[in-house]
Amino acid sequence: MIKAVLFDLDGTLLDRDQSVKQFISHQYDRLRKSLNHIPKEIYMQRFITLDDNGYVWKDKVYEQLIKEFGIGELTKEQLLEDYIQYFKYHCIPFPQLIPMLENLKKQQFKLGLITNGKEQFQMNNIQALRITSYFDKILISESEGIKKPDPIIFQRTLDRLEVSPEQSVFIGDHLENDVFAAKRVGMNVLWKSASNYEGIISITDLREIELWITKWNGGEKYEN
Repeated sequence: MIKAVLFDLDGTLLDRDQSVKQFISHQYDRLRKSLNHIPKEIYMQRFITLDDNGYVWKDKVYEQLIKEFGIGELTKEQLLEDYIQYFKYHCIPFPQLIPMLENLKKQQFKLGLITNGKEQFQMNNIQALRITSYFDKILISESEGIKKPDPIIFQRTLDRLEVSPEQSVFIGDHLENDVFAAKRVGMNVLWKSASNYEGIISITDLREIELWITKWNGGEKYEN
């Protein structure tokens, strides 16, 4: 029986693509005096490309933008600080995020969150989504000293939640870092993606999570 539900953050609960687009648009507008020699759409698209879905930290992204576009009035440190300070104001949740978490909590599932990234930055984003209180355990790679897809961070979360892999499900958008990694630990998995992969259950709507858990639990909703 599933007793614990664990989540990835970016691309799973946080609509990172839309959040980044909104942030970078506002950053350009705020810093227009120093960036107006670059067409806005080109600046935005180049940032998104260099960002590589969040897998390149922004000091490297801004260093390359300064080099390519000849940005002379701003340093990479200033641009990075702007990113750290303002991104949290542009965090966009996927639809049904809060109702989904509320339903799971009402059924007394233990909830966990595992995310790679900088501790304070990711906590700012989690708080911006107003979901911190729903989670029993939140593990961020920087503070844990280990990151996905290392199985240790998954097992560590399960240990803190006091559940076995078979009693848990992990939901994430990255096939290797989330789905395969959790599966290797022995967890049930749901892949938040419109793509298909043999042997992996994919979902596109957060409301599907509860449906699959109910199915795995033999049609019965879990109540501790």
